[in-house]
Amino acid sequence: MKGNQKDSPEKPGMLSVTRPGPKLMVWLICFIAFTYIIYMLKLVSTSRSCDDSITFTTTLSALSTNVSSSSALPSRRRESEEEEEKADEPTDLNHVVFGIAASSKLWKQRKEYIKIWYRPKHMRGYVWLDKEVKKNSTSSNDEDDEDLLPPVKISGGTASFPYTNKQGQRSALRISRIVSEMLRLGVKNVRWFVMGDDDTVFVTDNLIRVLRKYDHEQMYYIGSLSESHLQNIFFSYGMAYGGGGFAISYPLAKALSKMQDRCIQRYPALYGSDDRMQACMAELGVPLTKELGFHQYDVYGSLFGLLAAHPVTPFVSVHHLDVVEPIFPNTTRVSSLKKLTVPMKLDSAGLLQQSICYDKHKSWTVSVSWGYAVQIFRGIFSPREMEMPSRTFLNWYKRADYTAYAFNTRPVSRQPCQKPFVYYMSTTRFDKQLNTTVSEYTRHRVSHPSCKWKMANPAEINTIVVYKKPDPHLWKGHRGGTVAECYKRRGIIRYGSTLVYVEKVKSLK
Repeated sequence: MKGNQKDSPEKPGMLSVTRPGPKLMVWLICFIAFTYIIYMLKLVSTSRSCDDSITFTTTLSALSTNVSSSSALPSRRRESEEEEEKADEPTDLNHVVFGIAASSKLWKQRKEYIKIWYRPKHMRGYVWLDKEVKKNSTSSNDEDDEDLLPPVKISGGTASFPYTNKQGQRSALRISRIVSEMLRLGVKNVRWFVMGDDDTVFVTDNLIRVLRKYDHEQMYYIGSLSESHLQNIFFSYGMAYGGGGFAISYPLAKALSKMQDRCIQRYPALYGSDDRMQACMAELGVPLTKELGFHQYDVYGSLFGLLAAHPVTPFVSVHHLDVVEPIFPNTTRVSSLKKLTVPMKLDSAGLLQQSICYDKHKSWTVSVSWGYAVQIFRGIFSPREMEMPSRTFLNWYKRADYTAYAFNTRPVSRQPCQKPFVYYMSTTRFDKQLNTTVSEYTRHRVSHPSCKWKMANPAEINTIVVYKKPDPHLWKGHRGGTVAECYKRRGIIRYGSTLVYVEKVKSLK
């Protein structure tokens, strides 16, 4: 038995281990592979269906977009054509927005100047005050003024900006930001922003004539200097003086608004708003484009010499009206300016343009400042001398003499017999039959000495009548000089004390 037990193949107390057969292993591998293949096929079919749906949706949206774009194409073309037409049309008043810097303390009297030139139905603009002005509840004038004046805005606060100039006023900060504040109002179809003070009077038709010379899509900073050489030295010969007015193109206004507040922070020691504006222009790299028709008039006394010998350029603006004397004698400042608006409406292009003519028989030199005054001088004076303003005014710096002006002047004659006889405009009208303007000038009564000269005495002349055809295209090209013969029309003279002249300008060659 022991031997049998030794010979048996299994030992007692041990488990028998049975290994799987090779067929079972093959079936297991096939099952796993089959399951993997089924999973991959489902995954591929699902992704294809998604791609097909996306492609189909995209195709439908593309078709709908094409249909809508094709239907909107004519309207877009019309809009683009309208925009091109608007861009091609010449600059007019509806392309300009005026910004008027005003003070609440002086508003009641200064607003009368604005009424003279502002036309609410044809212009756009805003008056910018430091604070609101209380209205008089018992007076109806305030309500009437709203129909004659631009809308009033209150300037934004400037407390965060430093100001260290001891001679100036902080109001310069708010005034310098008016252009940027107007831009942020979002006014449509703007080409130019024009700045002025509440005591500035614009000849708006001439302003448009000047602006049409320039491309409004470029950066332009247009204005003029002070009449005082010292003012220009103290401030800048590259600065437009705000009282005389200046124009900024829309692209320049956009560039200015993006950097002006940072720019102002860098110049706390500057005096006014004009020099702050010019400092920012310098940082933008835009120089001043000078137009002599903008007049700051930094002078005292009478403007007669300046107005009677206006430069050959459109008369655009006049300033410091509270400082100088009324431009016509024996009237108030406002009344005299209203009087000037009559010839302004008839022939704004020719307003104040000087014509120098000669009466050879009487040995007279006659200077016609159309719409304003006529002067008769004994003797023959050259055009070079006559085009220089006579010093009827005083320098802004009272201790300065004639060398402190920024232009040539001539002295008022000390010889009584050589002082001109002055005739101020009394009436102006348009003669439809003759198709010309007829302006009359009445002698200003001042004492003249009796001169024992052989030449004729102008004291016999009480009235001068000037016939002049309006020329709205006067400034579209150079039209020659301002010197002519004085053509006397004897057939129209109604009485012996009237001279009638036809302005006939011929070129100097």
